[in-house]
Amino acid sequence: MAQNRKTCSIEDLLALRRAARENGKTVVHCHGCFDIVHPGHIQHLQFAKSLGDVLVVSVSADTHVQKGVDRPLIPDDLRASSLAALECVDWVYINPSATGVELLEALRPDVYVKGREYERVEDPRFLAERDTVVRHGGRVVFSSGDIVYSSTALIGAIGGRDRFNDEKITRLRDRYDLSTVHLQNLLHRARGQKVLVVGDYVLDRYHFCDATGVAGEGPMLSLRAMQERDYDGGAGVVALHLAGLGARPTLISALADDDLSRQIELRLAAEGVDLQCYRGRRQVVTKHRYLVDQTKLFKVDEGSPAPADTQLEGLLAAKILAAAEGASAVVFADFGYGVITASLLDRILPKLRKMVPILTADVSGKQSNLLRFRDVDLLCPTEREVREAQHDFANGLGAAVWNLLNVTGARQAIITLGKQGLVTFDRNDRAIDERLRSEYLPALSPHAVDPLGCGDALLATASLVLAAGGSLQAAAFLGSIAAAMEVQELGNQPVSADRLLSQLHQRDALPATARMAS
Repeated sequence: MAQNRKTCSIEDLLALRRAARENGKTVVHCHGCFDIVHPGHIQHLQFAKSLGDVLVVSVSADTHVQKGVDRPLIPDDLRASSLAALECVDWVYINPSATGVELLEALRPDVYVKGREYERVEDPRFLAERDTVVRHGGRVVFSSGDIVYSSTALIGAIGGRDRFNDEKITRLRDRYDLSTVHLQNLLHRARGQKVLVVGDYVLDRYHFCDATGVAGEGPMLSLRAMQERDYDGGAGVVALHLAGLGARPTLISALADDDLSRQIELRLAAEGVDLQCYRGRRQVVTKHRYLVDQTKLFKVDEGSPAPADTQLEGLLAAKILAAAEGASAVVFADFGYGVITASLLDRILPKLRKMVPILTADVSGKQSNLLRFRDVDLLCPTEREVREAQHDFANGLGAAVWNLLNVTGARQAIITLGKQGLVTFDRNDRAIDERLRSEYLPALSPHAVDPLGCGDALLATASLVLAAGGSLQAAAFLGSIAAAMEVQELGNQPVSADRLLSQLHQRDALPATARMAS
């Protein structure tokens, strides 16, 4: 899309400032997000223009809009174009910095206009902006604020937000060349890739019940058991996802020496998983979920952590390193039941780093520890797991992830946000002003039937895409489609390449529909 003639680069803007100074014109500057241009903004800008000859408006770039994971609602180029269309605005600039200080230092406006709400604010970002303006001989003026609107409140009141999400997804795909042809080629290259999965096998057992009422002996719900259904979970379903996508997965885990374990081995082998497990557990870790219709009432966990001793740890390390020969990726799925320990990772991670192109990891449960995974290519935790691992519940998500990547040495992260989607983070050590690049991707599922296993589908798919040479954004997008497929089905259902491609083709029609509707 062509830029509006009023939008300009920093070089153009500074040239305009010099020309205005030479001609004795007063330059007025406004800075903000301007996510939805509402009547309050119009009055604010008209007031600013009345104070001088030239009105410059700077717009915060998308990466620096800190108003929630799904903001800004409108991309920065469209926000800039909307402002440039206003008669009172002379020039618009998309500001790539976190605050207006750097721009104010260069532009040195005669007047800097902010809303009345900033008059008594102690926000250090605004105070730094104010001091910069005053230091260069300018003045700060506060607009009246007679017409009060909030972009955040307006956006929160919008009911049909799918169109905006579709536009965001379309723009992300265009920006990172995530065309259907390119994604198809990645999935084709993923076929036959050898991938090693290390972690805890978990059996997810669903108990489908009928609610018969309240028990006579006390105020508790009375259920009648109807049927049970078993689903492979934990590291087991990660391996099944990989097999369904066409990879050649090997799973190293722990089972018991009983009939249930032998049934699990046969079931995984039939789906193309090479299972190499030790029988060191007393029982298979099982999570019982009790449902009425599709509503989960409660969960009962059966099985406790059983960390390997030093001798078994040595055998496991040797088995993992042998299985990793010729692998394109190693995926760690730590559910806290003892297969993965800190000392095991200390033994194998430095060697795997030299052997295998892609190392990825995810955790689940209170016994797991995200910080153990050092120097991996990708971490795929939830926001809660990131914060709990570092006991950081106050900083913004970007700061928390930056600290996580610094501590672990991980290169990239996909942070899942439940119904809100995910955010990708990519280290950029070469750039001083933008050390952590982030992109927000909305959730791709219109509704959720069962969130169980969404993270596992994302981890498996994203890891395989990276192993096939795909970018972080391609891994996140295809992983999100896999997670969207998973969330719409009850229990763990392995994804397949054919189903993933079908969903991809179906999504191709959504952006056009959204544009027509808007």
